[in-house]
Amino acid sequence: MNRRKFIKGTGAGAAIAAVTPLALAKAPAKPKASSSSSNTFTLDYAPHFGMFKNHAGDGHMAEIEFMSDAGFRSLEDNGMRGRSIEDQLRIAKALEKNDMRMGVFVMNMDGAWYPSITTGKPEEIEKFVQNARDSVEVAKRTNAKWMTVVPGNVAEGIPMDQQTAHVIEALKQASGVLEPHGIVMVCEPLNWRDHRGQFLQFTPQSIEIMKAVDSPSCMILQDLYHQQASEGNLIDHMNAAWQYIPYFQVGDNPGRREPGTGEINYANVFKHMHERGYDGIVGMEHGKSQGGKEGEVVLIDAYRAVDPS
Repeated sequence: MNRRKFIKGTGAGAAIAAVTPLALAKAPAKPKASSSSSNTFTLDYAPHFGMFKNHAGDGHMAEIEFMSDAGFRSLEDNGMRGRSIEDQLRIAKALEKNDMRMGVFVMNMDGAWYPSITTGKPEEIEKFVQNARDSVEVAKRTNAKWMTVVPGNVAEGIPMDQQTAHVIEALKQASGVLEPHGIVMVCEPLNWRDHRGQFLQFTPQSIEIMKAVDSPSCMILQDLYHQQASEGNLIDHMNAAWQYIPYFQVGDNPGRREPGTGEINYANVFKHMHERGYDGIVGMEHGKSQGGKEGEVVLIDAYRAVDPS
């Protein structure tokens, strides 16, 4: 299948004619979209595997090339740690070939969904630190700099100030592992509507923890979908935490789909980020409002509509 041959005559009508994929379908084949390519997005949005499988076909390499041809400059893959070493190396090679960056993968999936480091138990903290050690090797193989950390659930019966101290201690120890390698764990606050019981929820809470850890290897992953559900006031909160945010993720709220499907004014939010000089990755950690090829074109069109000019 020619990944540049896109669906035509869909219900999106004239708007689809302006979408990058259709222009690419008429253009000569090229191995990658360079930073000077006219179709490259202004902000560095990072799709995930499966997002464009209807156009790209089966296989990670085909998807990466499709993403590059469509104007994307990064990829994120939460499950990278679980992939074989061979697959990690193949993905890294494909990203390098297409001038793309590797975004986040999850560092501590095995401790994210129950009371783990919040308890302060030595075995939980050691497991967390070991995850950091193991993740360094994954990061080196894939040329990744950022790894997602979820501190786990609230530990019932333990005062919140003690739980906060336990989390800070675990993050300090893991930071000591990561600092020599220039790798950054980004701690993600999650909303209680979708993930009830999570310890880390709010931007002010995250800022205080970052100040206490005081390490360049421990920062915030600001997922604007979660923060809209938890606290709103997105621009003020990102401004307050700006020095601690090297990585954003997005999804509209409610629904967790592409921009334009919910209440967040992503055109204004992205404009603000761009004007502040943000040059990091914006992870597309969300689903699609429509299926099939048409849904993939609608997704790209949605990002074109809100990308800063």
